[in-house]
Amino acid sequence: MELIKIEQLLEKYFDGETSITEENELRTYFSSSDVAQHLEHYKPLFGYFSTAKEQQFEQQIPLDTKKLKIAWISIAASVVVLLGAGTFAYFNYHQPQQNQDLGTYDNPEIAFRETQKALELLSSNVNVGVESVQYIHEYEATRDKVFIVD
Repeated sequence: MELIKIEQLLEKYFDGETSITEENELRTYFSSSDVAQHLEHYKPLFGYFSTAKEQQFEQQIPLDTKKLKIAWISIAASVVVLLGAGTFAYFNYHQPQQNQDLGTYDNPEIAFRETQKALELLSSNVNVGVESVQYIHEYEATRDKVFIVD
């Protein structure tokens, strides 16, 4: 009777349907000395689990010192950047301010003439843009003639 139960448990095990207690029953059965002849070839499979529990990892793990070096290099680089920025700010703060002439005029006649020059320059640049738009209108009219557009 027990042999039939073990065979059923093996079928369930290979189908992935066993519970933990059923798997423990299989392990205890295959670790005993009275295993059926036709099930002997499963004994190493279930014997592996009991020997794998007893194994321990004994190899030394080397410490990775590269990360420590990279950390110190990044700290040193940030200190250098901060010192450079501080030095730049220190020397530029103590320089006398440049003449900040913003184009203001005390004489209204000179201001009027300068304003006229600026507006003439603006007008000439706007006219160039308007001329290029006229070329586009000519192109569209010609295109409409060649390709009849509804």
